[in-house]
Amino acid sequence: MTPGIAQATETSAAHVEVYRPEPTRAYRWTVLVFVSLAMGSCHYIYDSINPLEHIFIEKLGFTAAGFGWLNSAYSVSAILTLLIGGWVIDRIGTKKALTAFALICLAGAALTALRGQQGMMIAGRTVLGLGGESMIVAATAVLAKWFKGKELSFAFGIKITISRMASVAADNSPTWASKVFYPGGAGGGASWRGPLLLAVGAGVFAVLCSGIYWVLESKAGGRYQPAKHDTREKLNFGQSLRFNRSYWFVVGLCFTFYSAIFPFRTFAIEFLTNKILMQHGGIDASQALRVLAHQRAGMFNSLLPLSAMVATPLIGLLSDRVGKRALFMMGASFLLMPVYLLMGYTSVTLFLPLCMMGVAFSVIPAVMWPSVAYLVDGRRLGTAFALMTLIEQVGFFAMNLLIGKANDYEHAGLANMPGYRLGMLIFSVLGFVGLTFAILLRVRETGPHGHGLETITATA
Repeated sequence: MTPGIAQATETSAAHVEVYRPEPTRAYRWTVLVFVSLAMGSCHYIYDSINPLEHIFIEKLGFTAAGFGWLNSAYSVSAILTLLIGGWVIDRIGTKKALTAFALICLAGAALTALRGQQGMMIAGRTVLGLGGESMIVAATAVLAKWFKGKELSFAFGIKITISRMASVAADNSPTWASKVFYPGGAGGGASWRGPLLLAVGAGVFAVLCSGIYWVLESKAGGRYQPAKHDTREKLNFGQSLRFNRSYWFVVGLCFTFYSAIFPFRTFAIEFLTNKILMQHGGIDASQALRVLAHQRAGMFNSLLPLSAMVATPLIGLLSDRVGKRALFMMGASFLLMPVYLLMGYTSVTLFLPLCMMGVAFSVIPAVMWPSVAYLVDGRRLGTAFALMTLIEQVGFFAMNLLIGKANDYEHAGLANMPGYRLGMLIFSVLGFVGLTFAILLRVRETGPHGHGLETITATA
């Protein structure tokens, strides 16, 4: 055999050796289920404190500003996480990274539940931020590794749906876990630790699901060849300075909308509970009525993720069909602006403003996030999305503290419902700022420097 033929034979043999088929559909969807359940469990931990503001104030001596610090601390560590991007995932691989971050989330939940002391709880939420945001990046890397083409978008949609279902479960936990919140019954006192232990249980479940994914990936290693994607989200500040003006208008829109909605959810259940109690005796309401109002407030707060679960895919399909993405954001801004004023200054049924907020919120993942792909070169999408997420977390940090301080300054509470109006006005201002960014984006994209946001459709 000549050297050339021998070399070709060896090359061919090596090629046969490394060839592996893609994973079966059943295997991929099994991966999706367990990764989504792990991610949803961590979302439950994050949202688990939403129903606890009045319990922390009454039982642990928190102020509204102190309660706001619990989510602001999460945002601080999230910002630090985004600065290091996917480095850890690149170093240790997706299966180890997902499990490691799930363990960090569990540690954060356990620290938060360990002692009814503000400093310890803030430390726990800081740890949770390190694990939670890193886990989002890891889950993104996992799905991009196992799915491709149209399946990838659907896989991300399933993950988002499960995450929002976890948020709904956390908001409604005073109802389905009433014995944990009120171990002595409706007439007894509330427990601050019981609900946090439920979050610890969610952390254990996240670790279990991540471990199952570890096994699935390990077993698939010698049998399948997953799809290959560049999923690293490393932030490059030098490149970020050269993004176009339309991108920055989109970032401004995401910043204002997320800063108006997620920090609202931090304080919403306490506000909604008091709003409901004002219709049933106010400060003279019985303990049983207070428990019922707490449960109904959780249900009302869950209208936001429930509305988004329905509206997001519909708005996404519509925007793909007609374009007009900046126009969609103008409509969402108009929808968001009166929401907080309706809740703070009128007695209109809470269903209306909360469903309006849910629909407005749906436009961000349905329209604005996909729009970045039209505005930024594909090689820089990781930097673009990481920078946008970082700026959003800055908004979460600032608004959680600002609204908490506003509620304390105005002595907001059941005995002083008008005290909530300052915070509602601050949220409303963000709606007006969002409308300004939407108008600027619309003008830019309909002019000579447009990128097609108003014209590109799925049939174009």
